Amino acid sequence: MLTSNESALTGLLNAYLAAQLAGNRREALRLLVDEGILRGIPLQTLHLDVIQPAQYEIGRLWQENIISVAQEHLATAVSQLALAHLYRHLPRDPPNGKVVLIACVQGELHEVGPRMASDFLEMAGFDVRFLGANVPPEHLARMVSEVRPDLVALSVTMTYHLPALREAVAHVRKVFPDAPLAVGGLAFSWAPGLEDQLGVNLFGKDAREFVATACRVLGV
Repeated sequence: MLTSNESALTGLLNAYLAAQLAGNRREALRLLVDEGILRGIPLQTLHLDVIQPAQYEIGRLWQENIISVAQEHLATAVSQLALAHLYRHLPRDPPNGKVVLIACVQGELHEVGPRMASDFLEMAGFDVRFLGANVPPEHLARMVSEVRPDLVALSVTMTYHLPALREAVAHVRKVFPDAPLAVGGLAFSWAPGLEDQLGVNLFGKDAREFVATACRVLGV
C-alpha cells in the first residue's frame, strides 16, 4: 500500500508526464514548482522520482512506436526546460575543489541524464563543465587536455553509440592517461559488464549513486 507521500509523488509524476506529452511547458513547470518545491519535496526527489521516470517512459513510448520522433522531441524539450528552470533552486554544498567534465559521446543526442548528473554533482560541491550532446572525440580530448579535470564522465543512451564511447575513452586516455573515467547511461542496461571491459573508475545507476561513488573515488 502506498504512503501519502508516495501517492503524491505518483500523482505528480503522472501529471508531469501528461504535460510533457501535451508539450505544455507552462503546466510542467507549474507542477514542479507549486506541487513540488513549494510543498517541500526535495529537488533531488523531483529529479529522480518525477523527471527521470517520466523521461524513461517517453523513451519507452518512442521505442514501441506509440509516439513519434517529433512527440519524443517535444516531450524531451519540456524536461530540458524543467531542469534549466530548477537549476537556480539547487542547494549547494561548499566547493570541494574537484573539477568534473561531463559529455555525451559523438552522435549521442540524449542529454537529460548527464545534465541531471551535472546538477547532482554541483549540489555536492563539484565544479562541473557540462559539454552536452554529440561531442566529437578529438574535441573532447582537447578540452580534457586544457582543463585537466579530476574526473571525465561520458554518457551513452543508445547501444549503437557504444563504439563511439570506446573511441572517446581512447582519445581521453591518449591525452590524459591518468584521468579517472566514469561512464553511464541506459545503453549499459543492454551491455552489462562493459564498464569493466573499458577499465573505467566509476559507474553509477543513477545520479545519486554516481555522485556518492565520485565522492568516494576522489576522496571528497
